[in-house]
Amino acid sequence: MKKLIILLVVIAAGVGGVFYFRRQAAADSVSYLYVAVTRGDVESTVSATGNLSAVDSVQVGTQVSGIIDVLNADFNDHVHKGELIARLDTTVLRLAYDRAVASEDQGKADLVQKGYALEQVKRLLATGAETESDYETALANDVMSKATLASDSVALREARQNLDYAYIYSPINGIVIKRAVDVGQTVASSFSAPELFLIAGDLSQMQIVASVDESDIGQIHDGQTVAFTVEAYPDRTFSGVVRQVRMQSTTVDNVVDYPVVVDVENKDGALRPGMTATVNFEVAKSANVLKVPDAALRFQPTAAMVAQIRAQRAASGADTSRGGAKGDSASRSGRGGFGRRGGAAGGRGGFGAAGGGRGGRGGATANGGRPVGDVATLWYMKDGKLAATRVHTGLSDGQETEISGPNVVEGMQIIAAVTSGASSAATKAPTNPFQSNNQNGRGRGGPGGGRGF
Repeated sequence: MKKLIILLVVIAAGVGGVFYFRRQAAADSVSYLYVAVTRGDVESTVSATGNLSAVDSVQVGTQVSGIIDVLNADFNDHVHKGELIARLDTTVLRLAYDRAVASEDQGKADLVQKGYALEQVKRLLATGAETESDYETALANDVMSKATLASDSVALREARQNLDYAYIYSPINGIVIKRAVDVGQTVASSFSAPELFLIAGDLSQMQIVASVDESDIGQIHDGQTVAFTVEAYPDRTFSGVVRQVRMQSTTVDNVVDYPVVVDVENKDGALRPGMTATVNFEVAKSANVLKVPDAALRFQPTAAMVAQIRAQRAASGADTSRGGAKGDSASRSGRGGFGRRGGAAGGRGGFGAAGGGRGGRGGATANGGRPVGDVATLWYMKDGKLAATRVHTGLSDGQETEISGPNVVEGMQIIAAVTSGASSAATKAPTNPFQSNNQNGRGRGGPGGGRGF
């Protein structure tokens, strides 16, 4: 029994050992997610939204009230200028016209009668048969008859015009976007002309009226290139050109926007009035440059990765904590190695901040170097070993950023994430991979050099 227990203990210890070592090996085995350095264009844009509309559109109404008797145009119909598109019932209008004609005829007859009476009074006045008062009365009646005839003529023209208004013609060449009435519907124009149709001009040329935030409007100008998308075609990008930046602002929920009019070509008719467009105004562009996805620039190395880099540098004889006479030979000529600040005789500060004299290129926390965000570290594998290099960043479109550096080439695979290796990924390292184990970042520079990492 005792031997059996000992045997079981030995077996359990062996199984546990195997499990432990396998687990440890799995934990120490690290794999990475890579993204590629590519070459192309990087554009910086300002985004806004707006609606598509026809450049020329006309609301067609009516000047008179009545019942719609005929409709010759419907939705999406192409119409020509002067084409009859609708007609009101003309019964009442024609009666008013006929009454005006009769009134004018009556006025003409009355004018003839009053004119004859005036001539008679003139002859009798010469013979003394009529008095001066009778002559004045006849003359006034003649003048009044002429005025009445003139009024009747105006009423006749008005009745004729109202009858003509019953016939609705297209004012432009275009397409019917909206039809607001049906046959038999009564329209009233007592207060304002009711809308019967909305006719858009040539839809091969359209426009977007986009609302641009006041913080971005200073970057928008006439002639600027625009790219936009619509929900109807999510995989297609359209282009346009800024025609006008309007001065009048609109305020909604304390947000000030300015209307920007963008001219758009619509040769294939894919775009339609009213579509919502997401507009990107191109404000800057870098052409044919190296670029990398932003995930690579945001990558934070693990402590194990930084330790591996330091071990590789130590094995190659590099000293990250001292510059100048006790560091590399370049420090003697004024290069401060990885120093933070060089003295008056110092040169370039390497990956620290400023060297003396010329001044160096600093990291994110350096003094006197390039601004924060101008410099980044890219991690990659070289000959099976982990490596890191500093690059300068440029224009960004929110997804990819322009980069430049002596060790960066097109097609280079850059680490964007650690995908396995729990023990290695558990602890994040400082953002500066070249910083020494001294957490204060202080080393001693050479002649003219400053305090290094």
